[in-house]
Amino acid sequence: MKSKSKLANNELKEQLELILSHWIIISLCLTIAVFSAYSFLRYETNQYSASATIKIKDEKQSQKLPSLEDITSKGLFANGSNQILDEVEVIKSRSLMSNVVKKLNLNIEYYAQGRIKEQEIYKNPPLILNFFASDSVVHKVDTTLFIKVVSPTKYLMFKDNGKSLIDRDESLGKSYNFGDRIKTGFGDLVILPNIGKFAPMIGSNLRVSLIPTRKLVNRYQKSLSITTETGSSVVKLGLSDNIPQRAIDILNQIIREYNTDVILDKESVIKVTSDFITNRLQIVSKELEEVDYTAEQLQKNNKLTALNSQANLYLESEKITENRINETSNTIQLIDYLKEEIKQKNKSSDLLPPNIIEDANISQVTKTHNELVAQRDKYLKNSSEKNPIVINLNNQIDALKGNLENSLENMKRTSEITLNNLNREEARIRGQIYSAPTKQRQFRNIERQQGIKESLYLYLLQKREESAISLGMFSPNAKIIDKGYSSYSIVSPNKMLTYLGAILFGLALPIGFIYGRKLLDNKIHKKEDLEKILEIPYIGHIPQTSKKHKLINKVDYSSKAEAFRILRSNIDFYLANTKSHSKKLFVTSTTSQEGKSHTSTNLAMSISFSEKKVLLIEADIRVPKILEYLNRKDKPEKGLTDYIVDKSIKPLDIVIKNKENPFFDIIPSGTIPPNPSELLMNDRVGELFNYFDEKYDYIVVDTSAVGLVSDTLLISQYSDMFIYVVSADNIDKRQLVHIAQPLFEKNRLPNMTLLLNGVKSSTKGYGYGYGNSPQKQKKSVFKK
Repeated sequence: MKSKSKLANNELKEQLELILSHWIIISLCLTIAVFSAYSFLRYETNQYSASATIKIKDEKQSQKLPSLEDITSKGLFANGSNQILDEVEVIKSRSLMSNVVKKLNLNIEYYAQGRIKEQEIYKNPPLILNFFASDSVVHKVDTTLFIKVVSPTKYLMFKDNGKSLIDRDESLGKSYNFGDRIKTGFGDLVILPNIGKFAPMIGSNLRVSLIPTRKLVNRYQKSLSITTETGSSVVKLGLSDNIPQRAIDILNQIIREYNTDVILDKESVIKVTSDFITNRLQIVSKELEEVDYTAEQLQKNNKLTALNSQANLYLESEKITENRINETSNTIQLIDYLKEEIKQKNKSSDLLPPNIIEDANISQVTKTHNELVAQRDKYLKNSSEKNPIVINLNNQIDALKGNLENSLENMKRTSEITLNNLNREEARIRGQIYSAPTKQRQFRNIERQQGIKESLYLYLLQKREESAISLGMFSPNAKIIDKGYSSYSIVSPNKMLTYLGAILFGLALPIGFIYGRKLLDNKIHKKEDLEKILEIPYIGHIPQTSKKHKLINKVDYSSKAEAFRILRSNIDFYLANTKSHSKKLFVTSTTSQEGKSHTSTNLAMSISFSEKKVLLIEADIRVPKILEYLNRKDKPEKGLTDYIVDKSIKPLDIVIKNKENPFFDIIPSGTIPPNPSELLMNDRVGELFNYFDEKYDYIVVDTSAVGLVSDTLLISQYSDMFIYVVSADNIDKRQLVHIAQPLFEKNRLPNMTLLLNGVKSSTKGYGYGYGNSPQKQKKSVFKK
């Protein structure tokens, strides 16, 4: 557990060190992000929110008190929740929003242009635009007018070329007087200044945008939010806009338009009823005039003027029968009128007059029919006849009409039977009044017709008056709880969230890039990278230095010289128990260009500076580089390959003495052979090592790269220790895992150790604080 905790702490420490090592880039990205957020907040248009609250009246529920069970289980307004949702859809409809845009003239926007940003003018704009085109055309125009006021009576108008008015050449503008009639593609236009304190200032730059109503409807529909809770009839409206007063006006106008729309729907039913009654009154009035005229003529012709003296001849039963005959006849007549109304196909509306016939079933069917028609007409405002909901409602309406016609027909038949029975009863009573004159009976028939027509006429007058009274008594459907209100506080963009997002983005971008690069990086950079993937002993590292200083000197205080001295000490400690006289150090690597020859040469020189006899053998016979590192321009005639091939050559014949350093000798690679691998398998290689074993303290062998050729493996048995050079920032980790680790596990390279070459001095833990020349004293900044 402790090792895991320590490993986790080390990983966290490495991650922090990785982040801190790039603090300059992170600080720069953070600064840019914060500055970008500041610029965004400065130039972005602020958004403000407004809200309003209304209560939707439920007329059905107001007529019926809910039961205790409904209140406790579903809520007081649970039954009307679907109706509330339907009304919400009406409020959000395009037709209603289009009316709002047109009533408030929102399709014309005025802007005062400045150096930094534009300022929109909503209330009391500096200019007034008068159009000669119709409203239907103006509400479809999509154009922009650029105007510069040059005097109280003149202005310049520019074409839209994508530049601000401030940057435009005034000579390119066309001069007009206020009040001039301007011809445009959508009709003539007159521009006037707004008289008063809102008059345009001389030199002001104005932009007037004419926006199509459909675009504004889409914009405000998206920004409009409507919320309600289940079981509640309270609806909350919200709207965001860059001008808070406009948001307030739009919400208030939405409520007004909704109430107007609901009242118009209710009045349409009453209008249909009133028109029906008016038409029937005209017909009944003419029929009543005809009956009155007939009665008048009958009285004149038969001289029937003293009728009161014969009133005692009529029985009370006859009066009751006559009243019932009148009522039944009225009912039959009204049924015929209503049937004719149902059968008419050329009407603009399917609404039927309610409460014409005093029958509960027919009244209920008529009311249900009118509600379905009103609901269908609402959908038709924003849809077409092919809408599945409209089709379904039409089917229901037709079915109700069929039921209503059947009910009326059955009622008519019943009424006719009743009327026949009443007529027979009246005939029986009149038969008993045998003494009544025939002329009087004729007059009585005409008088009865007068009574029927008169009662029907009075009934229709009563219904028309009821309709007239109802027409002016409708109340708005939405009760306003809170009118449009705004706190005038900025809701977008949110300054705190913007800066917070900028800071997070400014940190996440560079840190993400650093970690992403680290995850994708398969190179070896430091000791810890080797320890994570390999289980091979680590012997040291060599710092990265300039290519101009390839070799170390005897008196050398550079970090590179110190690294080789530490390497030399580590080798001595590692090979303290070696039985052979000389310590044979083989240097190899995975691939070329890893600093193998550079390490071999400087290691041999560093050991020789401690007055130990060192022999450097150039065993990389394919690509020899040691003489190049030593700046030896003279090419020796004999070398290692020549010795192996020619048995007449003695070991000392191929040794090159270093005149500058008597402790440092070299055996060059010699002639490059065509078969290096077969050549190194020769027994003379072993004889060479045995010969020099007693003559030198250290034998350093520069071998070939094990990841490329097998030369090194052929002579590995002669070594006491293998130094496996790994180039920092160069070698791929996967190559080491597949090449170096198997060699170590199978002991193909005896006493294999790792040496990290080319480590950057800036890497923490690899620096040396001594400098190149510690004898040089630093000058004080106070000395002149």
